[in-house]
Amino acid sequence: MSIQQDNIKNLVERRAKASMGGGQKRIDAQHQKGKLTARERIALLLDEGSFEEFDMFVQHRCTNFGMDKQHFDGDGVVTGQGTIDGRLVYVFAQDFTVSGGSLSETMAQKICKVMDMATRNGAPCIGLNDSGGARIQEGINSLAGFGEIFERNILSSGVVPQISGIFGPCAGGAVYSPALTDFTIMVKNTSYMFLTGPAVVKSVTGEDVTSEELGGASVHATKSGVAHFAAENDEDGIRLIKELLSYIPQNNMEEAPRVETNDPAGRVDDALNEIIPDSPNKAYDMYYVIRSIVDDGKFFEVHQSYARNIIVGFAHMNGRSVGIVANQPKVIAGVLDINASRKAARFVRFCDAFNIPLVTLVDVPGFLCGTQQEYGAIIANGAKLLYAYGEATVPKVTVTLRKSYGGAHIVMSCKQIRGDINYAWPSANIAVMGADGAVQILYGKDIKAVEDPAEKARITEEKKNEYNDLFCNPYQAAKMGYIDDIIEPRNTRFRVIRALESLAGKKQDIPAKKHDNLPL
Repeated sequence: MSIQQDNIKNLVERRAKASMGGGQKRIDAQHQKGKLTARERIALLLDEGSFEEFDMFVQHRCTNFGMDKQHFDGDGVVTGQGTIDGRLVYVFAQDFTVSGGSLSETMAQKICKVMDMATRNGAPCIGLNDSGGARIQEGINSLAGFGEIFERNILSSGVVPQISGIFGPCAGGAVYSPALTDFTIMVKNTSYMFLTGPAVVKSVTGEDVTSEELGGASVHATKSGVAHFAAENDEDGIRLIKELLSYIPQNNMEEAPRVETNDPAGRVDDALNEIIPDSPNKAYDMYYVIRSIVDDGKFFEVHQSYARNIIVGFAHMNGRSVGIVANQPKVIAGVLDINASRKAARFVRFCDAFNIPLVTLVDVPGFLCGTQQEYGAIIANGAKLLYAYGEATVPKVTVTLRKSYGGAHIVMSCKQIRGDINYAWPSANIAVMGADGAVQILYGKDIKAVEDPAEKARITEEKKNEYNDLFCNPYQAAKMGYIDDIIEPRNTRFRVIRALESLAGKKQDIPAKKHDNLPL
């Protein structure tokens, strides 16, 4: 055998060994937990044969606590580039079979390299997290590595899409990288995120809590809102990442890919003419409206289980990717509260950063009242959504279906905060408040003075009808030019698509500034 052949043989053997991570025993342990390995996840994520690995032979440099005797090629993370549906992406996947996926100085350098390449070459960066946290044997070097990653998360924000998949533990300082990215997917029962684990929590607060109860996928998908998606298993998590990418562009200078559709732009749905109940206090399902107007009834919801009084997600309309924001009358009447405002504001800002038009469906009775909301800063949090819509320069089409009252009317992409085209259904009520509250303010003293209950009820109803005729209809707003047109509900899909097509070339500048000062 020649020297060259011997070198090639050695290369093949070393690659094979590196691809085994921490060895078969640890791979088997990973599988027994219901988890895939880092390489198996990458293989599922990327187009077959497209993966180009970087830094396969990198090893850590630590000599503390016997680490000089524990070396694995790759040092606990697999990094590289590949394609998803033919589109370039950069990816890193932490390998729990090597030192528990703990972050070392060299691991951080590998991750930072692909993050830099993603930003430089204008492609999404996907991080698959499965790590025990910082490698404590490296001390400050490990912490410095986290800092390097966080800085790149920040600088890349709004430049290229960043997606985090949490497929195992993610604790301590490590949680801040996913928190800085655009979307986070967690896996039920096998992944968790928290700053301090159950043992520390019990010692400090006395609370006895499991990892799942403290920071599992269900907790973060329903209570904290940290997770945008809760997957059933690793395979489902990978599927969600791939589907999410199909709606978003490569970077902030491009548009999302258009897709072919056989769903006619002029399709009508007569059921929409009947969907609004006669009673203003009766709910209906906004999901039906959304699926009625988007291509093929397909809606990819984000934050499905969090702040369910507002709905956000992606769809296609005539093949064009759009972001949908809609109040949900079936959940606390679609009122805006702290969580709903935060949820929608972040989604609106993502769409604006990546050139995705916004379609807003409005049925909002106002902001949720009470001490809990006021003490929790509903003012500042509601202002986030107002700010997000007001600064957005992407095409914005708004349709008011029923209620649009008070400050919530302003917040939900009204004409005054640069809504481009604002439609209303004939059932729309656009006013400072509903008739019940308005009549009490305007005529309360006179009505209270009437002693006969029957007469009091008659006058109250008469004044409510008078108020409704004056304000609780879309014609006053249309008269002032605040509504561009009052449309028949059955035609909503066609009118929105035509509006979006007319806005496709929209250009809108904002005043020169270093950066904004969003009310955080």
